[in-house]
Amino acid sequence: MALYVKAAAILGQVEGKRGSVKTLVYNSGHKNIKQLFALVCETLKYTPVLKEIISTTDLLKKEKKLQINVAKVLVYDLLFGKGLKCGGSWKALIMKHRSQLKSALARLKVKRKVSCNEDLIETKASRTEVCQLPRYVRVNLLKNNVEDVIDYFKREGYVYLGQATSVADLRHLGRKQFIGDLHLPELLVFHPKTDLHEHFLYTAGHIILQDKASCLPAYLLNPPAGSHVIDACAAPGNKTSHLAAILCNKGKLFAFDLDTKRLATMGTLLLRAGVTCHELANQDFLLVDPSNPKYHDVKYILLDPSCSGSGIVNRLNQLTDDEESSSTQRLQALASFQCKALNHALSFPSVERVIYSTCSIHCEENENVVEEILQQHGNRIRLVNLMPSWSFRGLDTFSEGPCCIRAAPKDTLTNGFFVAMFEKQCGEKTEQSRESPTKEATSLPAVGLVPVNISEKKPVASSLPARPRKVKPKKVKKQKV
Repeated sequence: MALYVKAAAILGQVEGKRGSVKTLVYNSGHKNIKQLFALVCETLKYTPVLKEIISTTDLLKKEKKLQINVAKVLVYDLLFGKGLKCGGSWKALIMKHRSQLKSALARLKVKRKVSCNEDLIETKASRTEVCQLPRYVRVNLLKNNVEDVIDYFKREGYVYLGQATSVADLRHLGRKQFIGDLHLPELLVFHPKTDLHEHFLYTAGHIILQDKASCLPAYLLNPPAGSHVIDACAAPGNKTSHLAAILCNKGKLFAFDLDTKRLATMGTLLLRAGVTCHELANQDFLLVDPSNPKYHDVKYILLDPSCSGSGIVNRLNQLTDDEESSSTQRLQALASFQCKALNHALSFPSVERVIYSTCSIHCEENENVVEEILQQHGNRIRLVNLMPSWSFRGLDTFSEGPCCIRAAPKDTLTNGFFVAMFEKQCGEKTEQSRESPTKEATSLPAVGLVPVNISEKKPVASSLPARPRKVKPKKVKKQKV
């Protein structure tokens, strides 16, 4: 029964765009990850079929206590899987409707003129080319450094190809090859099929499996060590752990999220990553009081609010998309919430920079929101021209649109993403001091470091104690990695 409970919960999270299927499964804590992953994946593939069968049999009307996602995994295993793996009341409930469910499946095959179950699967994801993204690995600078992690993988038989000089270098990696990222020095790039979820470096928190686009907000915000920072919509916590690494675990990192379960999972992730400067709160960011003295010194805010998730390249997530997921009404509702969250972030008395990001490709959630905020605040804020070397810019729907950056699978080999950074205007002296680093960054080559507001206090690999280079295989886990 626990298997079906977990699977149903993950289906709900996927539909709510709360993370990739693989990440949600591996963070679920279930004892049999492979079994759970297979059940979730297969249920997602058959979701349109399952919905039709459940609807035509009136299953939810007859069994009012049965929730839709639980019904989907139960019906999948009954009709398409290897049989129900549970006993008790749930099995008795579904078996009571077994004849009707099988008859509905047979009628559906006749209706669609197919003879086998697999032919029933017809989705947008199966009709369009899905871009395979590399496996991005962020070295957790709180626990290790880039050079030692590279050496660790080399001792395991991986071939390091050095630093990438173009996106093309990432397209043809071999199964045992990896390369340093083009822009982020703490990011390593592996073949798309590389699975590191059970690797020692991952389970021990020395590496974080995080898409490059998702790394950009914290990387570009770049708060100096010792700063007070807010991660407004923090769960599942990858960006939070990235901020903590940039802060060198110094200062204060306030992290908010409204979802209790996600916040609990996030606490586990941060503990594994060695984060100690954080303060978690199960609270709606919009209800946080900016005048509270504890937030008086907050100068940096990362806002990655709920969005349509339309930029996520994950075949299983795309299976949950429907016409409503990108409807004008839904996008307007999301944009309204995003504007409220941005205005709230900018209302903190000492805030200097707010970075805004979404995993959406829709202009309504990106450029339109940014333009609206700029119009509301007038000369009090401006946009920072992010990463001049990044070729894929924000749309020129308004004059400052190209100051923002976009990411897209075919152009950047990442998930679809959007990032903008607002800076409060604090007088001529402050403005001039911030102009200089940006101008210097403009002249950096494409493989340079952060091209915006480079901080001398940003942690680098060489600042961390290096572990011994030569480690006997049998004693790897006892060494400090």
